[in-house]
Amino acid sequence: MTERDKAIISNLQRFRCLTRDDIAEIHFAGLKNPVTEANKALLRLRRTGEIEVSKERRMYLYFPKPASMKKDSAKIGHFLAIADFYKKAHRVEQPRQFEVEPKLGGKGLPEPDIFMIWKGAPFYVEIQNKVYSAKEMAEKLNRYEQYYLSSAWEQAEWQPRDKKIAPIVWIYGAGRYNIGVRSFRVLQGSIEDVLKRK
Repeated sequence: MTERDKAIISNLQRFRCLTRDDIAEIHFAGLKNPVTEANKALLRLRRTGEIEVSKERRMYLYFPKPASMKKDSAKIGHFLAIADFYKKAHRVEQPRQFEVEPKLGGKGLPEPDIFMIWKGAPFYVEIQNKVYSAKEMAEKLNRYEQYYLSSAWEQAEWQPRDKKIAPIVWIYGAGRYNIGVRSFRVLQGSIEDVLKRK
């Protein structure tokens, strides 16, 4: 198995599922025919039993083996949106760290879709595939507020020893929200929007 094969399997585990085009862009972008090369690698990995495929959609979906979710899961769109965000961020600069659905602790704490260190800054990213009500978004942000005020974020393994850095909360996708006054920084909008404001 090649290093690229291992990297494909690792990303399938990280993102839960990916399309062939996702894999072509993430792993074969520098080659003359990324789609052809991705097809060859995916076929080989399927034949050796390293990955699984779902042919239910127009574009096949690839999963790690064993798959970490059902092939008809309602969360597939959510994970594909996370992978799409990763590709867009990666086109600008490869994130130094990129975790999908990191666990910040127990019940009542925020549940970010992504933690990443990108462009020299830490972010908790909320991928919004639908517009939340003002009440739902306020509840989500209140969980971040409690987390920030507790200073638990200062104990994260990625934190520098000398000066602690508070992650920025980034609301990406559907909807614009009234954030109110918060003890942490909140950005909303596309990658292009955030690059202008960062």
